[in-house]
Amino acid sequence: THAKLAMVVRRETGGIRRYCHLGTGNYHSRTARTYTDYGLLTCDPDIGQDVHEVFLQLTSLTRAPRLSCLLQSPFELQRAMIAKLEREIAHAAAGRPARVILKVNALVEPESIDALCRASQAGVQVDLIVRGVCALRPGVPGYSAGVRVRSVVGRFLEHSRVCWFANGGDAEIFCSSADWMERNFFRRVEVAFPIRDPQHRAHILGDLETYLRDDTQAWTLDDGGRYTRLAHIDGTPPVC
Repeated sequence: THAKLAMVVRRETGGIRRYCHLGTGNYHSRTARTYTDYGLLTCDPDIGQDVHEVFLQLTSLTRAPRLSCLLQSPFELQRAMIAKLEREIAHAAAGRPARVILKVNALVEPESIDALCRASQAGVQVDLIVRGVCALRPGVPGYSAGVRVRSVVGRFLEHSRVCWFANGGDAEIFCSSADWMERNFFRRVEVAFPIRDPQHRAHILGDLETYLRDDTQAWTLDDGGRYTRLAHIDGTPPVC
């Protein structure tokens, strides 16, 4: 079990209410000092019901639940992410905004890599921020020419996992405990959760755009599998 979930059930005047925390990183006092992650604290009833169902599944012999807003490994997360990439392809074909920004620690799962490359071939802008191992070679003509890959390593371990989809102008953001690896998609219990609050969504997108502009701690991957550290242009303010 690799999902990061906490739930407090509280009896209040209007009845029972669930308070949930969903995170992208470890609940660990030592790594919390050196890792950067996102965490969502919410009493959204739909998310609360889904977290409740996941805990029931983990602590009993119940079937894998049908969740309303969370995406869960090993049952549906990989399939759902590929479906969202296919949706971006359809948006691009229809002339609607189509873009993907993915931030993970590792990208090695073959079907997901193929889907990202298909999206780039269809005209979807694909920006990948992969801190560690990346098995996708960007810039390969006819395959991944429209994909850009960078790694950002700063003072703290860049640990958050985020998927941003333009979705034809109605953007979607999911944070997750899962990297895009076979073990995370198929051999672990993982959860991806939607970011619904407009301020939170704008904050996270701003962070992702800053990662993509970083010219002090960023390394770019080329089609030969080589990383080159970016050097910021003299006379311009550095972005970190």
